[in-house]
Amino acid sequence: MSDDLLHVELVAADRLVWSGEAKMVIARTTEGDVGILPNHAPMLSLMVDGVVDVQTPEGETWVAAVDAGFLSVANNRISILSEHAEMSHEIDLEKARADLERAKSAGEYETEAEAEEAVRHAEARIRAVEKAS
Repeated sequence: MSDDLLHVELVAADRLVWSGEAKMVIARTTEGDVGILPNHAPMLSLMVDGVVDVQTPEGETWVAAVDAGFLSVANNRISILSEHAEMSHEIDLEKARADLERAKSAGEYETEAEAEEAVRHAEARIRAVEKAS
């Protein structure tokens, strides 16, 4: 691998979601959005529910919705670890919108925290599809 590319692995708890070379990766962390280019300084960060944007050397952009997790950068290798992750083309937009409405309605979840988590997850899925369109 050359020094002008990143090797990226986007991993969910149950599967490898995406793996490949990239020129840039953008992810949302607890500190805000972070853009990672080749030769980035090593870092370990907590991610929040959001969208991961991977730009390949061929000019393609791959977009994924992720739950909270971890982002690790070292030696031009990026590992994105999340309990749930979906590529934008795998997401049913209408189902995601219905999930968002259900999450916003009262009584669906036992606690307020569960409801807020469901809202954040549904919003991230919708943003991923919209960004990829």
